[in-house]
Amino acid sequence: MPVLSPADAVALLHWYREAGVDVLVEDTPQDSFLLSERHAAERAAPSRSSPASSPVSGLAGGPRAGAPSRREPVPGRSAPARAAGAPAVPPLPGSGADPLADVCRSARELAGAARTLPDLQAALDSFSACPLRRTATNTVFGVGNPQSGIMIVGEAPGADEDRQGIPFVGVSGKLLDAMLASIGLDRSSAYISNVIPWRPPGNRRPTADEIALCLPFLSRHLDLVRPRLVLALGGLAAQTLLSRTEGITRLRGRWGDLAVQGESAGTPVLATFHPAYLLRTPEHKRLAWRDLLEFRARMRHLEAPGP
Repeated sequence: MPVLSPADAVALLHWYREAGVDVLVEDTPQDSFLLSERHAAERAAPSRSSPASSPVSGLAGGPRAGAPSRREPVPGRSAPARAAGAPAVPPLPGSGADPLADVCRSARELAGAARTLPDLQAALDSFSACPLRRTATNTVFGVGNPQSGIMIVGEAPGADEDRQGIPFVGVSGKLLDAMLASIGLDRSSAYISNVIPWRPPGNRRPTADEIALCLPFLSRHLDLVRPRLVLALGGLAAQTLLSRTEGITRLRGRWGDLAVQGESAGTPVLATFHPAYLLRTPEHKRLAWRDLLEFRARMRHLEAPGP
C-alpha cells in the first residue's frame, strides 16, 4: 500500500467524510447491516425466564405479559418500510403494542408545548427518541426571516449542514442562494428549514418511522412561522408536505395545499427540484427556473394591493 503524504491523507479523510463514512472499522470486514439486524432480533427476543419469575416483566426493555411480540399491521395498510441497517425506534417506558405510536404521541406533546421557535429548537434538542438524533452532530433547525411569509423546506441535512447546524450550506447552499436571488429573495427575505432536522447516516433516505417522528416538529414549525407560501425542495419535502406518493418529476411545477396537520394546513405549496439534485442533473435547471418564475408570480400576486 503506498504511503500517503500528510496532505493526501487529509484530503482522503475529507473525501471519506463527505461520502458519509464517519466511523473507523477493523481490519477484518464486518457486515454492519447484518449486525444491526442481529442486535434488533436479540432485543426483540423474549426472555428465557417466565413472566412470573422475571422482575422486569412489563417494563421497558422486558417482555409485557399478554402483549404481542411485534406491532400488528393495520388492516388495509402496509407497514412502513425501514431502510436496511436503520435503528429501530426505541419503545417508551410503559409502551403497549405499538411503541412507534407512543413515541409519536410524545413528539406531538413536546412540539405542541413550544410557543416560540427557540422553544421548538430546544424541544428538538431534547428529543432523543429518534435514532437520527443520536447519530447527528447538530440539530439543523432553520435560518432566515420567519416573519417574511415565505418558507423554503428542504429534505434533510447533509454533511456540511450537520457540521455547522445551518440548513443549506456548502455547494448546494450556494446554488439555493442563486436560485432565490433570481426571484428577488435571499436569507433575509425568506425562512429556510428541512423536513428532517438531523442528518441520516451516509445521507441515506430517512425511513418512514423517522419521518413520522419528525413530522410533529415540522407541523409546529410551520404553525409558528405561519408562511403564506411554501416552496418544497425535493421529492421527500414535496411528498411530506403535500401527502403525496409521486416522485418529484411528477410533483414539480404544480401547486398544492399544505397537507400537514396544524394551523398552516391549506397553505399553497409549490414543489421543485432540490439544489443537490440540480448539481447532479444540470439539464433540469431549466425546469426549476420555470418553477421559480411561477413561485415569483404567486408572490407578486400576494404582495399586490387589494382593490
